[in-house]
Amino acid sequence: MTDSSKKKTGVRSKAASPRKPSGHVSARVTAGEQPAAKSLSLAGHFLIAMPGMGDPNFERGITFICQHNEEGAMGLIVNRLSDFKLGDVLQQMHMPCEREEVAAVPVLVGGPVNPERGFVLHAFGEREWDSSYRVNDKLTVTTSRDILAAMADGDGPKRALVALGYAGWGAGQLEQELRANAWLTVQADDRILFDTALDERWSAAVALVGINPANLTSYSGRA
Repeated sequence: MTDSSKKKTGVRSKAASPRKPSGHVSARVTAGEQPAAKSLSLAGHFLIAMPGMGDPNFERGITFICQHNEEGAMGLIVNRLSDFKLGDVLQQMHMPCEREEVAAVPVLVGGPVNPERGFVLHAFGEREWDSSYRVNDKLTVTTSRDILAAMADGDGPKRALVALGYAGWGAGQLEQELRANAWLTVQADDRILFDTALDERWSAAVALVGINPANLTSYSGRA
């Protein structure tokens, strides 16, 4: 989440192999640094892939936008299951975990950029972590090891999801894709993030826009 000249804060796992970013470029997200408030910022929103999305990384995908400003955007896909469980990630990071319910937690594919880097999206305010970025008054993204250590001990956030990799857009890139009607956007709902089954999240997010998914092709990509 930081430039290479700064201290690296991302949690890294050997459980995932790097993949080419499929045309999406890395957007800088600095822990603790809030972008200037802008009415057009989509931080805290869902980016819902429209039918016909050509990029397989995002087909029927929902991306939670963590940061969006003039430098670009960064988000996490929240309905794509990876091949790994949290126990696999903790093992690769040499963190013992004796709690079966923690080890069995599914890990998501957060996006095609830096797939070896881990992100924890969780409710804001339960406690402070070494490297966190506050998205809004409800949600925070943390990338430091301490949150995973706490999760391994059963002392992590009560509502959280873990993802490897992220989706990134350069300056103006997301806006261009929105003009091309590639996405629907809507304010994120934490019930979809933490309570809804993965295979139901896309339809549930579309429903937030007030659209029947069966009729989605007749709508433009704005909300």
